[in-house]
Amino acid sequence: MNLGLHRAMGEAAAQVKEALDLLLPKAEGLEKPLFDAMRHGALSGGKRLRPFLVLTTADMFGVARECSLRTAAALECVHCFSLIHDDLPAMDNAETRRGKPSVHKAFGEATAILAGDALLTFAFEILAHPDTHGDAAVRCRLIEKLAAAVGARGMIAGQVLDLAGENQTLDAATLSRMERLKTGQLIGFACEAGALLGHASDTQRRDLRAFAGDMGLAFQIVDDLLDFEGNPELMGKGVGQDASSGKSTFVSTQGAEMARKQAEMLTAQAIGHLRGFDARADLLRETARFVLERKS
Repeated sequence: MNLGLHRAMGEAAAQVKEALDLLLPKAEGLEKPLFDAMRHGALSGGKRLRPFLVLTTADMFGVARECSLRTAAALECVHCFSLIHDDLPAMDNAETRRGKPSVHKAFGEATAILAGDALLTFAFEILAHPDTHGDAAVRCRLIEKLAAAVGARGMIAGQVLDLAGENQTLDAATLSRMERLKTGQLIGFACEAGALLGHASDTQRRDLRAFAGDMGLAFQIVDDLLDFEGNPELMGKGVGQDASSGKSTFVSTQGAEMARKQAEMLTAQAIGHLRGFDARADLLRETARFVLERKS
């Protein structure tokens, strides 16, 4: 990874973790297992790629860091909700996440479900607060965009297609649609959110969404490759789960070599969408290359 990108991602991850630590509830009493499970799911590490994209695009338009950090933290709450629920026995039945026990293994299935629900709703509470942006119209737009990215026509729809792929072979077009929904929608929101916070033009927002769409699909293809041939120690979770569950992936339908070529093509396309931006978008260009080359 480029040293500048490595440093920027590390600093962003630390800032987002600090923001989440301050924002997430703490309590004693009967609610404590819920709050502990929320914190376990949200504070246990990870690349924090989606929050990084919020901060990076917001910086391109001169947004105050407090505003972009709150937005990034809200998005990470949504992402962590999805991971908690993905790991459940009814879904992927994963025992580890980010090198630690998954939330349902550490706190029980019922508490894991509730912790995921609580993180999802907490994200919108964060976005609705005036500290996220002084303009209520901007806050409403962020809420609208995130709800659409997550809901029945977004990430959750992608998860439904993913589950359908366990019982039948999905064709290439359906696979692409699944991945653009399951992974691409949140990455798309991450890039557009920074532009919304900074009152960017429609053209700039459209270009950033296009960049995110291609990079998000490349990200998921690389995920499929890592599940097929990755190192479990580097991944912080088991590999081979897609094959053992019979899931349709780009690797299972096209083979590893063709999947890798498609990820390379998508990365080049993603970078091409940034041609209208100057050096301000260099971190985004490096991020696209990192997504392609990552080992975890």
